[in-house]
Amino acid sequence: MNNRTEEPTGFEFPCEYPIKVMGPNTQVFAEEVFHSVKAHAPEVSSNSVHIKVSSSGKFQSVTVLVMAVSKEHLIRIYGDVREIEGVAWTL
Repeated sequence: MNNRTEEPTGFEFPCEYPIKVMGPNTQVFAEEVFHSVKAHAPEVSSNSVHIKVSSSGKFQSVTVLVMAVSKEHLIRIYGDVREIEGVAWTL
């Protein structure tokens, strides 16, 4: 009988991964998120972006689907995205 339990492995790279960023409801904000992510994931196109406006209309959630190649790749993307003025949170 084997009493070992396997550790969860997490993500298997490469994989599709949604980068989600919440910030002000402006066109400039959405464009900055798109260009910041595209700098790390050149395959990203406008078809990879989904924008949802909050019920108050004050904020928007910008989701960009990327092909993540490693944990470090995601860390670099999130690091740059968090530098964008107005970012409230990332997921």
